[in-house]
Amino acid sequence: MNPLKKLVGQTAVYGLSSILGRILGYLLVPLYTRVLSEAAYGSVVELYSYIALILIVLTYGMETAFFRFAESTGKPKKVFGTAFSSIIVSSIFFFVLVIGFKQNLADLIEYTSKPEYLTYIALILFFDAINTIPYANLRLKNRPLKFVSIKVTGILLNVILNLFFILVIPWILKSNSENSSLVNWINSWYISESKVDYIFISNVVSSGVQTLMFLPEFLRTKLQFSFDIWKKMIVFALPLLVFGLAGAINEVIDRVLLKYLLPENIAMAQVGIYGAVYKISILMTIFIQAYRYAAEPFFFAQEKHKDAKEMYANMMKYFVMVTAVIFLSTMLYMDIIIHFIDEKFRSGSHVIPILLMANLFLGIYYNLSVWYKLTDKTRFGAYISIIGALITISLNFYWIPRIGFTGSAWATFICYGSMMVLSYIWGKKYYPIPYNLPRIMFYLILSVGLYFVSTLIEYESLNIKLSFNTLLLISYLAILFSMEKKNLFPSKS
Repeated sequence: MNPLKKLVGQTAVYGLSSILGRILGYLLVPLYTRVLSEAAYGSVVELYSYIALILIVLTYGMETAFFRFAESTGKPKKVFGTAFSSIIVSSIFFFVLVIGFKQNLADLIEYTSKPEYLTYIALILFFDAINTIPYANLRLKNRPLKFVSIKVTGILLNVILNLFFILVIPWILKSNSENSSLVNWINSWYISESKVDYIFISNVVSSGVQTLMFLPEFLRTKLQFSFDIWKKMIVFALPLLVFGLAGAINEVIDRVLLKYLLPENIAMAQVGIYGAVYKISILMTIFIQAYRYAAEPFFFAQEKHKDAKEMYANMMKYFVMVTAVIFLSTMLYMDIIIHFIDEKFRSGSHVIPILLMANLFLGIYYNLSVWYKLTDKTRFGAYISIIGALITISLNFYWIPRIGFTGSAWATFICYGSMMVLSYIWGKKYYPIPYNLPRIMFYLILSVGLYFVSTLIEYESLNIKLSFNTLLLISYLAILFSMEKKNLFPSKS
């Protein structure tokens, strides 16, 4: 099979779980924004930001190290056993530590009255961390259907439990007599004011069930641990830990800093609004996540192919084409898409195009990162991410007190744009890939230009506006097709 066609196919299959997860998770956003206050939803956003940061530490680059050494050593079972054993031991240590000091940690992050949040966080992180290597193993073995079946089961369970706790039970309580046996039983354990708790409880159950679904495979596998391989993996992975942690800081630290840099009376509400509008970039993040799942093992598998660099260049061009279409489509139909969040959260909609383009830059950076992974110069990934983290933190500290989460959005844009440019410059020196830079820039500039054109016109009605925007989108697609027709449909003569 043509390698690029294989990549497209795997992106589609892995993307099924990613797309379903993101869409179903996105469909929970209208629920959360309608049943929770801005401040309560802000707590959800903040605590999941901590989870994203800590999960990077708990997996410490072992996923990418597993791909690298499973291929290079020719001993995938031993590499799997080594990586998995390492993650299990460190995850158990982390879990015991958090449970032992949960009240102290709750005081530290200003949730003194809710130490149980730390228990939920510890359980989610424990399960998600130990699931990382088994999921990576399925990707390595090209078993996307098994990967998707486990992922989708966990996702659906999480959504069903959310709906049960947040919608179904309140409906039962409202629809039945206060003195009925069913209502009395529910009231014996259900706390109506603790909807945030049930969001995390649903996640705990979902992550735990995914671990149980891997159990049959664990029982059939004899874990082999090699200290020599582990040392090599750690040396390779530690720069990726720095890289991953800095990347997570770039992605979520703004939601944490908003809480501490804004006035206390509005801080959590602003976190909630910013977190809600960030979800509007759903289509962009869906595609990028699905692409990453398929692309990382693909990069390593195609490394020795004689046309590898040309292939990587084409991957970049087509990636930019798709993400530019996603950006333009999202912005042209924003009048419809914005209804996914409740009206009280829509005051943050002005930052959506900034965040969309920032995430597009991040996707380009993921493509560019192939050079330091294939040359084992992962320390450059750490350098770039650290620079990005410094930009993110410094700009957030400067802008948040002045312009609130608008400053956070611009900080994200500048951070990812800087990382993209740095990786391109260093990549040209150490592993030059013939990217078609003029065409890539043309596609990006044209998509942004058409969006600005749509904002300059005053429309008599929403239908007229959407019709004109549809013409703009069709025009853009026609231009892409005309410019890439020869590459997409090469002549057989």
